[in-house]
Amino acid sequence: MADEDDAMEGEGASPQKGGKGLLLPGLLKWVAIGLGGLILVVTIVVITFHIMGGNQTGTSNVPVQEEYVQSREVLDWYQSLGSIRTKTNDPTPASVVVDVVFGYRKDDKATSTEITQRTVELKDFLRRFFSQKSKNELKPNDEENLKIEIRNAINDGILSGSKIKDVRFMQLDVIEQ
Repeated sequence: MADEDDAMEGEGASPQKGGKGLLLPGLLKWVAIGLGGLILVVTIVVITFHIMGGNQTGTSNVPVQEEYVQSREVLDWYQSLGSIRTKTNDPTPASVVVDVVFGYRKDDKATSTEITQRTVELKDFLRRFFSQKSKNELKPNDEENLKIEIRNAINDGILSGSKIKDVRFMQLDVIEQ
């Protein structure tokens, strides 16, 4: 019987005692478990990321208050006045050549029509306006003030049913003699 036990031990002992036969299958088992766990973790992270809104850009999550949004109104421009030539109100007058355009609300036909009907008055006003200014008042630093003055004077004194929103100079040349 001892011989039988030794024979049985001899048959089954080599894989268990040496372990060389089970080393590769055991290693593959742990590699497969590790890869399975890694795939499971990555899948959970990707699904959570999409549920939490991770596909949006970072700037879309920041609330924007209205005071920080700057939107300028798009205007139509009346450009048919042409150049106006006059002289300044100086002891030695300088020549002034100005081309003024008026901005009004987009698709505002009433304002466009009224400006067209009052073209002669507008040209006369602009000629008188610039002839009352000195060459020092027509410096590039004062252009914004000139634009505001012109806009307010036209809205208050010439146009009756409509208003211009902006005034721009396509040309403003002051030529000293």
